Amino acid sequence: MLSHEITSVVGKHRTRKRVGRGRGTGQGGTCGRGTKGSLSRAGARKFGLHEGGATPFFRHLPKRGFNNKEFATRFMVVNVSQLERFEDGAQVGVEQLSNAGLISGITNKVKILGDGELTKRLQVVAHKFSKSAEEKIVGCGGTTTKIANKKKPSRRTTKEAKAQ
Repeated sequence: MLSHEITSVVGKHRTRKRVGRGRGTGQGGTCGRGTKGSLSRAGARKFGLHEGGATPFFRHLPKRGFNNKEFATRFMVVNVSQLERFEDGAQVGVEQLSNAGLISGITNKVKILGDGELTKRLQVVAHKFSKSAEEKIVGCGGTTTKIANKKKPSRRTTKEAKAQ
């Protein structure tokens, strides 16, 4: 059917093929799946990259490069202007930020950035601070405390470790 042949009589939507409604419909019995084989069974799916038993193309290519997704440390970002909602003289840590809805969960690492203005004296505890954020917090009479990062144990063995 060509585009100029579409009229209100013909309609632009083709009727759905009703399979499994008897042999007189032309799609009864095996319902157009053929006879036997895995693709004739219920629940059978075709693997999109299957190439008829030949080695798939992606297995011809070497594995190359490095992906940092697994190893990168990601920080939840909080701006100085968002700290304005806390009371004057309050201690603001990861738990308080989570309760205020500024970060999701207390297991995440937090970095405070210096976007915006701060007028209150706060004791801020976080994993990282930008230079401008640290200056703004200290400039208002507040304090900044960094949470010590736990270092992951390295797999490399040193000469000293081997000697012990």
